[in-house]
Amino acid sequence: MAREELTRLTGNTNGGNCGQGDCPNVYRTASGSFVVQGDVSTAFTPPAGEGLVEIPELGGQVQDLPDRSLAA
Repeated sequence: MAREELTRLTGNTNGGNCGQGDCPNVYRTASGSFVVQGDVSTAFTPPAGEGLVEIPELGGQVQDLPDRSLAA
């Protein structure tokens, strides 16, 4: 999957280094799942095939995420 196929939900989209896509970000895929970009974390060892990333507090940067309640 190419980055261009994702919808960026966080970060500064007004240029600078973040405009180049190298800042921590959350993206939405076409199927509705999320992809997280951030610094590699060593908080614990994840299962094989998984990885951990650490992103700073978003501080109001998330754009209107849909309300998808877990209640049935």
